[in-house]
Amino acid sequence: MRNQTLRLMLMTVWAMLAIVAIVDAQSRPRRVAPPDTLLGPEPKAPPSTDKDAPLLDVKPSKPVGNAPVSSDTTHAFQLFQQKQYAAAAQEAKQIAANDPGNAEAWKLAGFSEFYLKQYADASEDLQKALDLQRRASQEDSHTVDALAESYVLAEKFDRALPLLIAVIERPGAKPDASFLYYRGLAEYKTGKTADAERSFNAAIKANPKDAASLLYLSQIALTRNDLDAAISTLNRATTNDPRLASAWLLLTSAYLRRAASAADEEKSSADYLGAVRSGEALTRLRSDEEAMGLYARGLIGAKQYARAATALERTAANDAATGITLYLFGLAHSRANNFPKAIAALERALAKSPSDVNVYRELGYDYEKTKQYAKGFALYQKALEVAPNDADFKESLERLRPFAKQ
Repeated sequence: MRNQTLRLMLMTVWAMLAIVAIVDAQSRPRRVAPPDTLLGPEPKAPPSTDKDAPLLDVKPSKPVGNAPVSSDTTHAFQLFQQKQYAAAAQEAKQIAANDPGNAEAWKLAGFSEFYLKQYADASEDLQKALDLQRRASQEDSHTVDALAESYVLAEKFDRALPLLIAVIERPGAKPDASFLYYRGLAEYKTGKTADAERSFNAAIKANPKDAASLLYLSQIALTRNDLDAAISTLNRATTNDPRLASAWLLLTSAYLRRAASAADEEKSSADYLGAVRSGEALTRLRSDEEAMGLYARGLIGAKQYARAATALERTAANDAATGITLYLFGLAHSRANNFPKAIAALERALAKSPSDVNVYRELGYDYEKTKQYAKGFALYQKALEVAPNDADFKESLERLRPFAKQ
């Protein structure tokens, strides 16, 4: 808010000389700090990371006893060895249809489908194989491993979790880092966040380069607003895997959130610069509107307005650009004192986001700086329809009222 002395001075100027008041109104419109839209988006669930395929010990099976010749999986197995997975799966399924009790046929079909990335089908057929093995008291560890992994990749996390626990707690076996990650993922997706955090930490202990587990740990930290832990974890994730775009996106967002909440200007400035660095890395991997917007937020927070405008120029030129992108583009130009471009962008932003008070504030400021008082007055009138109790809009409207018709 303006202080009382400045308001009294302005009233005195209006009473003494209209032309002086016009100059004063032009030079002193209200400049507001960038709003909370600079915080960045809420963290999104990072994509599942496809780990190494399970160990394979599929064997050809010969006819046994009175079983029909069609139960022989030798040829299907040869197709599998030749990496002709579709043909192997088709033949193994035909054998299983003729001989439903043939565990090896179901298993071969399941492994073939796994390599075809048909995880739902793979899990169904591997489950049939495991059920037959258990009935014969011949449970095969590789079938269990492959089934657990197939359930994870098919996003059937509730089915995967008990199998993953059995795999990890298998007597005499050292837990594999991949399966520790899978257990964490299944726990996370089924709402067992505390268990997931322990599993992801165990996965990282087993494999310190596990960027996927670090990514989920950072998301857990972000959901409880532990920005320090999230930033530290995400820096490790991006070091381990510099091509992990989702980690750079979350890191940029976390820096922006911490910068906006910092009470100390020096710390805030450092975090905005951190957002610039991570945002720049992000835009080397992604050039979509979300990525460019986050990068621009960092640049604006770091007061690098011309760079922010340049970063958003191509995105803002698209007719499909969102209101927030156009607002950021206009804000960057406004703070760089390029008012014609700022006004053009903010007018487009207002057309797309007619209820965004931040657009009204910045556009009103720019109208006043360019002496477009009638436009500014009309804009503040509309702004008060959106935010009737906003003291700044009321003050701005009264300040421009004497000059709106001149």
